[in-house]
Amino acid sequence: MFESLQERLGSILNGLTGRGALSEADVTAALREVRRALIEADVALEVVRSFVEKVREKAVGAAVVKSIKPGQMVVKIVHDELVAMLGDEGKAIDLNAPAPVVIMMVGLQGSGKTTTTGKIAKRLTERQGKKVLMASLDTRRPAAQEQLRQLGEQVKVATLPIIAGQSPVDIARRAVQAGRLGGHDVVILDTAGRTHIDEPLMVEMADIRKVSSPHEILLVADALTGQDAVNLARNFDERVGITGLVLTRMDGDGRGGAALSMRAVTGKPVKLIGVGEKMDALEEFHPKRIADRILGMGDIVSLVEKAAETIDAEKAAAMAKKMQSGKFDLNDLAEQLRQMQNMGGMGGIMGMMPGMGKMKDQMASAGLDDKMFGRQIAIISSMTKAERANPDILKHSRKKRIAAGSGTDAAEINKLLKMHRQMADMMKAMGGKGKGGGMMRGLMGGMAQKMGLGGMMGGGLPDLSKMDPKQLEQLKKQAEAAGLGGGMPKGLPGLGGGGLPGLPGGPRLPGLGGGGLPGLPRKK
Repeated sequence: MFESLQERLGSILNGLTGRGALSEADVTAALREVRRALIEADVALEVVRSFVEKVREKAVGAAVVKSIKPGQMVVKIVHDELVAMLGDEGKAIDLNAPAPVVIMMVGLQGSGKTTTTGKIAKRLTERQGKKVLMASLDTRRPAAQEQLRQLGEQVKVATLPIIAGQSPVDIARRAVQAGRLGGHDVVILDTAGRTHIDEPLMVEMADIRKVSSPHEILLVADALTGQDAVNLARNFDERVGITGLVLTRMDGDGRGGAALSMRAVTGKPVKLIGVGEKMDALEEFHPKRIADRILGMGDIVSLVEKAAETIDAEKAAAMAKKMQSGKFDLNDLAEQLRQMQNMGGMGGIMGMMPGMGKMKDQMASAGLDDKMFGRQIAIISSMTKAERANPDILKHSRKKRIAAGSGTDAAEINKLLKMHRQMADMMKAMGGKGKGGGMMRGLMGGMAQKMGLGGMMGGGLPDLSKMDPKQLEQLKKQAEAAGLGGGMPKGLPGLGGGGLPGLPGGPRLPGLGGGGLPGLPRKK
């Protein structure tokens, strides 16, 4: 979402950090480019003006002049103002009210209200153990109510029975009553949208609000909306009174201006962001982490959380045990590739690692993209059990058959086998020392060799399977409290000998070898 803005700001701020001293003219020239970058990213003009003025006030002050590294100080000021623009603290959906807590979803047609309703219901049910009831108030869009019913079946959440001919206000009244009688903790009202804001829509929203008394009114907005997002947010806030924002399609290739503008204009927090079509593709919005990503500083904390959610602890432990005996076959390699796909693929992982955003061009030229994972898994899937367990038996005739079955060629099969050999050697050496983990690191290491980046070393994610919630929380706080020394978060894993935490039972994510920042303390 923020790739173009990240590239522009990155090049501007890199120019500042390379200098020993900064004049007021240097800062003014840099801020002119920052202003242009934000406008090109579709950030509202009023927000851009306010942002640049605040940065200018601090950047030409005594603190920067007396700073040991003025350029880095300016980077920190830009970072802090980005966080302030996005909202200092991330805020979750507020359920602190008598049951049933009513959540009203509002927004224009096509913004993703119905899908987001299902995602929130799934999240509240699975993560917080809430009993949720969903109700569709959209009587205009064909099959809108049926769509929500089917989503309810998919995520195993109750939906209000459909009664033909009822008005949205009557459905809202019935939903609240059904929630109270059924002992539900939360009732989510999925309201109708229009292609544009009009008076009948606003009157309907106000009537629904009157009969349902919602505790949360969430405006669902498409992050690709651009400049018009500001008018949308302002209108809904003035007429209905929103309590928070949900931005959908944050995984798209839009310029990200809506995310930066809507919070600044309305003063209402962005509570959740949609990052994909799947029903679990919903994340909490953390301003500091988003600011880190925009400035190319990575997002280690989110990477830790994603790893904890996606890695199967039992599988990881079994694989680590197998690896300790020095065995690593193509079945294990396929499992590692699938794990990386589940964590967002190559781009998703690299985007969360400090400084790695700049290597996209190298990755692309080396053919390292998420399609490569699919091809490699297809190659392994086209092999027999014996071939996967013992790749040494793969001769020309077998490779020819596998290439035909996977839609690839012998050269790609050879590349895969070479990567497997490199990884197997690494695993064997580590297993011999009784170390256990490192498979994910080995996978990334093989890819780094292909990119000509040398070995991607790294320590790794802590054993999340053995950490209690307090320890995991402490780890997150440590990472979030990291400073900005050198224009990158201090004390974070991933650069230098530290690396990312070792995943449950041993597999680890990569850091970048070659000195740099220390990793987080490991659990003994």
